[in-house]
Amino acid sequence: MSLDKNLIENLIDITSKAAISCYPHLGKNNKIKADQAATDIMRTNLNQLNINGEVVIGEGELDEAPMLYIGEKLGNKKGQKIDIAVDPVEGTNFVAKNLPGAISVIAIAEKGNLFKAPETYMNKIAYGRDIPKDIIDLDFTIEKNIKNLSDFKNKKIEDISVCLLNRKRHEKIIKILKKLGVKIKLITDGDVAGALLVSDIKYNVDIFLGIGGGPEGVIAASALDTMSCNFQGRFIFENEKDKVRAKEMGISDFNKKYDVKEIIRGDSIFCATGITTGDLISGIKKDGNTFHTETLITHKNQKLVNKISKKYTF
Repeated sequence: MSLDKNLIENLIDITSKAAISCYPHLGKNNKIKADQAATDIMRTNLNQLNINGEVVIGEGELDEAPMLYIGEKLGNKKGQKIDIAVDPVEGTNFVAKNLPGAISVIAIAEKGNLFKAPETYMNKIAYGRDIPKDIIDLDFTIEKNIKNLSDFKNKKIEDISVCLLNRKRHEKIIKILKKLGVKIKLITDGDVAGALLVSDIKYNVDIFLGIGGGPEGVIAASALDTMSCNFQGRFIFENEKDKVRAKEMGISDFNKKYDVKEIIRGDSIFCATGITTGDLISGIKKDGNTFHTETLITHKNQKLVNKISKKYTF
């Protein structure tokens, strides 16, 4: 069964309008207002769709996120049953400080086909297409993954480019990467966009790795799957509360390593509009009363991977 391809235009409009809603908040050092504006717009427009949708990855639980919370029902309840993952603003700090790389994101799949990720960290690894699955693995050492990738691509280790979040928790990994002599691309936020940089050689990222948000891992996997790229993730449960929540979401094996095909099954649509220009997508440009947007869209069943530019006049 396929998702209605007419939803593509709807989702492009929704993420575009959510991105535009952040424009007045660029550089105003208030990430909460920016996120709220995008969340409001996204929720209003999703509720106008001919879908029977449920948020499986959202802004948090009901008690901490009054809108687009996990479990919230969206749409007119008459259409196709779908799972929805949202990140109204990935890179709220980028918006607050008017820095590159903020995006507004939605991913959808048929009901039951999008992994319900708990709000915990995930150890993750992403790499490009045409690389056999036995070449790179989350359970291999950093050294082995880099050497295997170097051998397979017939590239010198010093020419391999690794992307990861610039976090204190990655100090040991960064030290190993420096010792290996690889090219290191550190990003301050935005590990959905960061993971997607492995999808095209023009981004010059061979592998994305490290610890980031579990929900962001699922959202990235939905696009990487359509792009025939690879992704593995393992959730990190730091306390009993995390484990209880995971059990409620259907997770029983707390050490399980998930492949991309286990995270996203069947047909899917991924949609991300740039808020501020980054490596992946161009940001909002304003000309008078007209806003210009760029959106990355993928639809698995159509094998569609495209960037769409649109204009909105208010």
